Amino acid sequence: MNLQPERFAQSRFAFPSRRSLIGAAVLALCAGHAAAVAPFVVKDIRVEGIQRTEAGTVFSYLPVRVGETFDDDKGTAAIKALYATGFFKDIRLEEENGVLVVLVEERPAIAAVEFTGTKEFEKDMLVKALKEIGVGETKIFDKASVDRAEQELKRQYLSHGLYGVKITTTVTPIERNRVNIMFNVDEGDVAKIKQINIVGNKAFSDKDLRALLQLNTSGWLTWYSKADQYSKQKLTGDLEAIKSWYLNHGYLEVNVESTQVSITPDKKDIYLTINITEGEKYTVSGVKMDGEMFGREQELKNLILLKPGQTYSGDLQEASNKRIADRLASFGYAFANVTANPEINREKREVAFTFFVDPGKRAYVRHMTISGNTITRDEVIRREFRQFESSWYDPNRVKLSRDRVDRLGYFKDVTVETPEAQGTNDAVDVNIAVVEKPTGNFMVGGAFSQAEKFTFTASVTQANFAGSGNTVGIELNTSHYNRTISFAQTNPYFTDDGISRAFQLYLRTSRPPALNIGSYTVRQQGGNLTFGVPFSEIDTVYFGAGLERTRLETDESSPTLYKQFVMQNSKNATAKATGIGEATTNAIPLTVAWGRDSRDSAITPTRGRYQRANLEIDAVGDAKYYRVIYEHQWYRPITRWMTLALKGELDYGAGLGGHSYPVFKNFYGGGIGSVRGYESSSLGVVDPYTYDALGGAKRVIGNAELQFPFPGSGQDRSLRWFTFADTGQIYQEHEPIRTSQLRYSAGIGLSWISPVGPLKLSYAKPLNAKPGDRLERFQFQMGTGF
Repeated sequence: MNLQPERFAQSRFAFPSRRSLIGAAVLALCAGHAAAVAPFVVKDIRVEGIQRTEAGTVFSYLPVRVGETFDDDKGTAAIKALYATGFFKDIRLEEENGVLVVLVEERPAIAAVEFTGTKEFEKDMLVKALKEIGVGETKIFDKASVDRAEQELKRQYLSHGLYGVKITTTVTPIERNRVNIMFNVDEGDVAKIKQINIVGNKAFSDKDLRALLQLNTSGWLTWYSKADQYSKQKLTGDLEAIKSWYLNHGYLEVNVESTQVSITPDKKDIYLTINITEGEKYTVSGVKMDGEMFGREQELKNLILLKPGQTYSGDLQEASNKRIADRLASFGYAFANVTANPEINREKREVAFTFFVDPGKRAYVRHMTISGNTITRDEVIRREFRQFESSWYDPNRVKLSRDRVDRLGYFKDVTVETPEAQGTNDAVDVNIAVVEKPTGNFMVGGAFSQAEKFTFTASVTQANFAGSGNTVGIELNTSHYNRTISFAQTNPYFTDDGISRAFQLYLRTSRPPALNIGSYTVRQQGGNLTFGVPFSEIDTVYFGAGLERTRLETDESSPTLYKQFVMQNSKNATAKATGIGEATTNAIPLTVAWGRDSRDSAITPTRGRYQRANLEIDAVGDAKYYRVIYEHQWYRPITRWMTLALKGELDYGAGLGGHSYPVFKNFYGGGIGSVRGYESSSLGVVDPYTYDALGGAKRVIGNAELQFPFPGSGQDRSLRWFTFADTGQIYQEHEPIRTSQLRYSAGIGLSWISPVGPLKLSYAKPLNAKPGDRLERFQFQMGTGF
């Protein structure tokens, strides 16, 4: 391959040609040791040897045109320019009777890039990564780029702890001046962290500090978490975690001086050493403020979380800075800067802070743009905005806008940038970028639970129908005892001001023997229409009405309470006399509900509240009843890795106008979701003849959980274990609620948001079981939540 001018010149002089060879002379001139070529007038220009490159591309780099004089300078410039394109590995310039002939030999193109032996990374990801550095299909082959690609592959493997990786690259020429590139990878064994040493720590034990680290020595769950595989990024994060820990406990001058990472000669074991200088523990002696505060000094000072007499905390200092800056930003000062300057008294081990406030200029929002939405209409996204154009910039409204767009569930990712508007110094642009995900869902599956046995489920749902934001769904759910066919449609913006409308049509059949209840069948068909009116960002009130036809069928084994309902409501004389037969009621239930949701996550919450209150009443139909349901969930982080979750539910139902509460509206308790350790739906009064639980018109449930990350899972919140205490009971319509009848249990459990759906396991010990209670210590169910 003739890449050097000197070599090129020498090789071309060695082979005579029918044409006048001028390229060799030109390059020799570049080298400074050849005679000049006589200039000539170019009558024509011809390119030879090109296969993929367009002739026009070559012409565009030539500094001479037909009719102009060609000389040494132009030849030198032409060859340099053509080499610089990277398309050619050999170039000659020749003259034939006044015609400038450009002879080129193209570099080969890459036909394919293949990998063998790669297990740690997906091949598609590797192909994409190498293409970004110039090694990919249709790219021009360049040995230097292939070498860089090989080194990049090694770097990726080293970052995953595979220090014994060996990569061999094979380049195979094929027809039409192309090559195939094969990366043969021998990944070797993963180097594991054998030991982590922490030096210089006196205030905290090695055990306390190691608990902060993502990296860890090998354990029985590290095959899943890969915490024993060294990563420079993880180590950097761990060092920051240690420093933050010390800062939050008053060690203002802590310093992680150095780290040593050593690997054994066989590249199988890694030893880490972390050196710490703790310094002294400081107490805050005072705080004051300085700078421009627009007469709000006391208001801003009240936002400071550091208080005199407290142990210094880095998190509280940063939070104070942010609270002040956010407060100023809410008035439009988007570029406010707050710094806390310490005054350290090392003798007294005290530190005083002066918070200096520089608000900058007040800014307004110039433009709000949306990008990335190819299906979802702009208006569906824009109607979730709470920050508006031409108004003062407010970061809280920007964050709320982002969160509301994210909660739509139509996007894999939602990012917001607020760059300073070009050409101004008092305005910002708000740019929201979304990455859409498929919102249509066709699902066929099944589940197994102790209560329902095998359940088949099929559904077709489009959560963002035609990009309109509306949800349309058809669901089929069937098991041996419960079957449902339903169609539902929800329009979250039935009106421009955010009133939602939802309707549902359904057909349900229930045969509750699986729920420990005597034999009977309930068939319901109906529909409902509900409107939701938002009263705040977290509060919504719902109003609805429905039509429901219910047929209750009994036989000789049915509980007495159900037979009595048939006797009271059947039009058949035999059924009215014996209670065996069927009774049909028509209900027109009206509903009023309120919901408030301030949780940080609907699936794995760690803080916030969820409340729901619902009143359902049928005053004009045959059933004549009302029922009230109230549920309250409360979440609070106790430590960085432990969450306390409390749940309470109180349900109450009664008949109207002398009617009894309809038995098919009864509440049930027991099992996962209510009181664990007791069989599902087994609590409450039992039938004196069948000894089956009948449910009731009142229900009291209380749950408490302490939730922890599963050992070895790091910060993965989808896999958690928990300890719990439950209480609850079911009461009949005219039975008073007595706390002495409550059942209690306690135990341990596991919660996992698995790829096939939420899974919950629990082992409970009933604490005050009574004779006749049906106990079930181990329980599991898929698709249930706390």
